Amino acid sequence: MTGAGSGLGHRFATVLAGAGAAVAVAGRRKERLEELVEQIEAAGGRALAVPLDIADAVEIPGAVDTVEAGLGPVTVLVNNAGIPDAKRAHRMPLEVVDAVLATNVRGPWQLSTEVARRLIAADRPGRIVNISSLSAHDYGHDGAAGLYSVTKAAVERMSEVHAVEWAKYRINVNAIAPGAFLTEMMDGMIDRLKTSEEEMAAGWPRNRFPRPEMLDSTLLYLCSPASEAVTGTVVKVDDGQHRR
Repeated sequence: MTGAGSGLGHRFATVLAGAGAAVAVAGRRKERLEELVEQIEAAGGRALAVPLDIADAVEIPGAVDTVEAGLGPVTVLVNNAGIPDAKRAHRMPLEVVDAVLATNVRGPWQLSTEVARRLIAADRPGRIVNISSLSAHDYGHDGAAGLYSVTKAAVERMSEVHAVEWAKYRINVNAIAPGAFLTEMMDGMIDRLKTSEEEMAAGWPRNRFPRPEMLDSTLLYLCSPASEAVTGTVVKVDDGQHRR
C-alpha cells in the first residue's frame, strides 16, 4: 500500500488488515507509517512500515525486497500514492511537472512492473489496484489541477494495458476513480480556495462529501477472489458528482 501515511491510503491499509491481509504500508513519512503499524497491530492485524519515495526509481526494488523479507511475496499491490499540482499549466515550473509525473505515473508503473515480474517468475496470481481520480474524466473546470488530471488518465490507461499484458499470468489489474472524498488532501484544497465543506458540496446532487469508508467495499472486491474475472476495469465511486 503506497501513500499509506494519510488520507485514503491510511484507510485502505486498515481495511485490508481488518480483512486478514498482512499489510506493508509505504510512504515518505516514517513516523506516520509506524503509528499506522501500531494501530493495525493493536487491532490484531499484521503490518510492516516501509519508508519509500515512490518518485525515486532507485528505492523501489529494495522496498519490495523489504516487504518480501518481512511479510512474504507481494500478491496484492495498491498504488495509492499521488500528489496534486495546484498550479496552472502555463505557470508550472519544470520541477513541479517532473515531481507530479514521477510520483503519479512513473512510480506506480515501475512498482507495478516490479511486483508483476516477481509474480510471473514465481507463477503466482496477483491483484493490482491503481487509485485514479474522477478528475481523469471530469476535467472541464477552470481550475489548477490539469497535470493531476492528465496523470490520473494515464493511470487508468496503464491499468488497461497491464491488465491485457498480464492476464495470461493471472494478474488482475484494475483502477478505482474516487470523486471528491473528504481527506487531508481535500482539506488542503478547501483551505486554499477559502471556502467550506458545505459550500463546496452545494452543487453536487447529494450536497455532501462522501467519506473514505464508502470506498471500502470496492477496494475489498477488487482485492478478493470475488473479482476473479474483473481486469482492466475502472470503477468510478463519486456519489453522483460526475454528471457529464
